[in-house]
Amino acid sequence: MKYRSKTARFLAAATTAVVAGTLVSCSSGSEIDESEGIEGTTIRVTLANHVWTETIKELIPEFEEETGAKVEISQLAEDQLSDQYNVKLNAGTDEIDVLMYRPLQENKLFASNGYLSDITEQVEGDDEWDWSDFQSGPASLTTYDDTVVGVPIITERTVLYYRKDLLEEAGLEVPTTLEDLDAAAAAIHELHPEVAGYIGRTGKSAAVTQFSAFLFSSGGKWINDDGTSAIDSEEARGAYQFYGDLIRDHTDATINPEMSWPEAFAVFQQGQAAFIADADSLYKNMTDPSQSTVSDQVGFAPFPEGEAGSKPYNVAAWALAINESSENQSAAWQFIQWATSKEITLEMSKLGVMGARTSVWDDADATADYPAELVEAIKINGENGVGEDRPLVIQVAEAREIVGDPIVAAISGGDVDAAAESANKAFDEFLLEDAE
Repeated sequence: MKYRSKTARFLAAATTAVVAGTLVSCSSGSEIDESEGIEGTTIRVTLANHVWTETIKELIPEFEEETGAKVEISQLAEDQLSDQYNVKLNAGTDEIDVLMYRPLQENKLFASNGYLSDITEQVEGDDEWDWSDFQSGPASLTTYDDTVVGVPIITERTVLYYRKDLLEEAGLEVPTTLEDLDAAAAAIHELHPEVAGYIGRTGKSAAVTQFSAFLFSSGGKWINDDGTSAIDSEEARGAYQFYGDLIRDHTDATINPEMSWPEAFAVFQQGQAAFIADADSLYKNMTDPSQSTVSDQVGFAPFPEGEAGSKPYNVAAWALAINESSENQSAAWQFIQWATSKEITLEMSKLGVMGARTSVWDDADATADYPAELVEAIKINGENGVGEDRPLVIQVAEAREIVGDPIVAAISGGDVDAAAESANKAFDEFLLEDAE
């Protein structure tokens, strides 16, 4: 791992400041001046309990040695972290400099409330650090109103998991379209009635994330450009129906109506399903012999194409941002710049933490411990991926409950059109309130 020496780094920053001017005003008047040295500065960083956190803590002494700054870590469980942010950021605390947050849940809320500093000029102004190296899906998710407010550190995409042995026995190729997936699921279930052709999340809220790939690939979306609900469109109704039929039509088992990923994965791990499309970050649950009875038969493929092509989600599960009320803006940025550098992202990737940098996924050292098929699927899904897997609103949990209603209706064999119409009306009302 390489990090430029303190002297070289700050001379380069100072030169840039003189030539181009790097003093940047943020929305509340705070400033980031990259020409400032940060020796002796204490950077207060709040992080979630995560393998990324445990790894970065081991590497931080190098950053401290190179910069002369001290990093003070506050580490909390996810729920505790949210509670603290809700209280402290809302109160305008200056006790947090860098925060690890969930863009899917909190980017719109935090950015619209003015909690996050504008770092657009920083990310776009450092050619060596290279913002263009970040995949477009995660990068779009940490952007608000064309302003960059965060840097992705942990990502995931939808990947198609499949049973190699069952496909081979049935004489089938790996599905490349949703139509092929449905046909393959039907054929394998016919050969093995005890095996579900396809298994997936069924819980109203839990299923939304994985259903999104079916929605986007069918040409649908959650919200129209004018801010109204899009879940009653022909494309959305078709996606709801397809997802429900795919799960219900190719199994003889009673479908658990409350499955999230652990329950759905368990069905596949126990050899009772041929296909599942879910997060690539969970792949070790399928390939670990202590967890999966079919670990040696698991294959990986890009998400199949629908009418609109292959459009799985490609999202940032976690990101780093600067607290707008921090008095250590320059030091906070320099910490983020280091923690999201190509070198650190490479280190994280080797440990199984999936980052957003394209260059890392092209690095053989970074991907050496990943299944080759998975790496290829990640690259393809990364290029095609959409930067959301749920409606990007302020009250995310409530939105998921609403748009998830037609999923439940479809899986149970109910009236999808009626469910979509009802949910569309409720979602329209929700969006009006959410925008206020």
